[in-house]
Amino acid sequence: MNLTPIKLYELLYEKFGNLEWWPIDKEYHRKNNSDSRFEIIVGAVLTQNTAWANVEKALSNLKKKQFLEIECINKIDLQSLCELIKPSGFFNQKAKRLKILANYFFEHYDGNLNVFFEKDLHDIREELLNIKGVGPETADSIILYAGNLPTFVVDAYTKRLCRRLPLDTNFSYQDIQLYFEKNLSEQYNGKKLVRVYNDLHASIVNLAKIYCKKKPECAKCPLLSYCNFENKNL
Repeated sequence: MNLTPIKLYELLYEKFGNLEWWPIDKEYHRKNNSDSRFEIIVGAVLTQNTAWANVEKALSNLKKKQFLEIECINKIDLQSLCELIKPSGFFNQKAKRLKILANYFFEHYDGNLNVFFEKDLHDIREELLNIKGVGPETADSIILYAGNLPTFVVDAYTKRLCRRLPLDTNFSYQDIQLYFEKNLSEQYNGKKLVRVYNDLHASIVNLAKIYCKKKPECAKCPLLSYCNFENKNL
């Protein structure tokens, strides 16, 4: 039996519920009167090629110094930033990318993310993709989780799932994204569609970490009856 993104969302939501992703430290931002959306933006860069546990350590270092703000990242010297985000790995590269992003928001929007996210979604995406170090997954994570705008994030876990399940799509980032968005937008719209994109992406990540690993543990997987893994050996 073939799965659609709508059915996939329903099955995974039944299994995992609302996973409340993206995690942010609300208390930190309340105390410091800072913009929690920038924490998501920083996290979207730091999570490149590393586990989230490592990102949390880097974010904790930034928060201890009260540096988790656009102006602070823009002003901090590169070496100090490298030291703070070292737990996230590839810290020299990521520090440069964070500096570029912070400088961009500071120079073009005076550090005001409201102005940035009030623009048209496609303009925001194009603008992000033109910033050095921001690829499609990072851009879409920023748009969905920080901007609260309807775009579906495709990651390595999503691609793995598409290969193993009989999902009717090619495997490029754009093809998978369009396939999911076309199907899901037929049933959901507005804020509900944003919530669905959020929950589904988080659920796919959760599924991949618990069941659909590189070496999968299929026995208790909620998608076992739909999965074609054993036949394809993917």
